[in-house]
Amino acid sequence: MDALVVYESMFGNTKQIAEAVAEGLATRLRTEVVEVGSAPATVGPEAGLLVVGGPTHAFAMSRASTRRSAAQQTTQSLVSRGDGVREWLSALATASAAVRSAAFDTRVAKPRVPGSAARGIARRLRRLGVRAVAPAQSFYVTGTEGPLAAGELERARQWGESLAASFPVTTA
Repeated sequence: MDALVVYESMFGNTKQIAEAVAEGLATRLRTEVVEVGSAPATVGPEAGLLVVGGPTHAFAMSRASTRRSAAQQTTQSLVSRGDGVREWLSALATASAAVRSAAFDTRVAKPRVPGSAARGIARRLRRLGVRAVAPAQSFYVTGTEGPLAAGELERARQWGESLAASFPVTTA
């Protein structure tokens, strides 16, 4: 079985979390990590687990307007420069009922702002007929541009391991 991790990231924090989750998944599953702009339009049966993540913007998944706002807040180049997870999920086709999913987001730790991109991602995946294997998960940054809060990369890796452990080991 394979796992596909698709992420959207503005300042690089969500990318780091996606890579850490993939590291945990790779302890048991063949795993590929892709930025949403390079993600496939169809996820077939070869991807037994689809993990999707993005930053929380204005209490939810990013939109074109919030991505423009993020670009204006930094002098650095954005990691994800085109459409985001919201648009990708709107166009996504899944070719197999066997595909399972998990969703994550990054959000500011203090003050704890309500809303979650991960819950919206999980809801959209459910509407596509993709069953979740775990509740939506949030990982925290210390400010709008980051950095990640202490311990979040390790927590993401452990979450990836726990997701992988929910699938039986297959031998080739």
